[in-house]
Amino acid sequence: MQFSRKAINNRHKSIISLISKNGFATVEEMAKRYNVTPQTIRRDINFLDKEGHISRYHGGAAPASSTENVAYRHRKELLLAEKRKIAQKVASIIPDKTSLCINIGTTTEHVANALYDHRKLRIITNNLNVAAIMSKKEDFQVIVAGGIVRSRDGGITGESAVKFIQQFKMDIGIIGISGIDLDGTLLDFDFKEVHVARTIIDNSRKVFLVTDHSKFGRNAMVKLGSIREIDTLVTDKQPPAELMDVIQKHDVKLMIA
Repeated sequence: MQFSRKAINNRHKSIISLISKNGFATVEEMAKRYNVTPQTIRRDINFLDKEGHISRYHGGAAPASSTENVAYRHRKELLLAEKRKIAQKVASIIPDKTSLCINIGTTTEHVANALYDHRKLRIITNNLNVAAIMSKKEDFQVIVAGGIVRSRDGGITGESAVKFIQQFKMDIGIIGISGIDLDGTLLDFDFKEVHVARTIIDNSRKVFLVTDHSKFGRNAMVKLGSIREIDTLVTDKQPPAELMDVIQKHDVKLMIA
């Protein structure tokens, strides 16, 4: 199907407006809305992403923002297969009878599910979804940090959560992230969430960063730290060359699911 240049421009503007309003739109719903093929929408998304108007994700697109993350209900649907593979990879290297601290994030929730067959784990978390998953296992001990509960995703943040986690020294901290700059800077959107994640890094003997490839080069406003502070990065694709240089320079172990 052929379109005039004017029609393409109008559709692009409408797509930008739709995504800005809704926070996320799938390829399928946009194809139906604009009466075009999914392939056409994917081309539109790729173009708009390159121009910096939106951010392309597997299955759809979201606003190109450094101040606001994609809504939790949409993040749960993004790159599902990749997140599950990452979670299984992480679970394969965690021994039984280990103490863990698991933070907020959709990928870390998949890790919680993947760990279900382990034995006698001790888990500290500021994620109510992780707690709900892991507390069903009788030989797991789950400790939930106190603080302010975010209704949108069950995350717990604030000074109470930070002070609580500071009481412990965990074998492994498992954290997710919203973005990794190509210079290795770890980035997120919520200062309070970053403060808790920073505390997990500082109070864990080893730190595993679990993230899919869409976070490489993604922009966010709040600095968490540097990838050089991470012991192991578990992801689904090899990072870009610039980021790989930083990973190798600081001897970060890379595991690709």
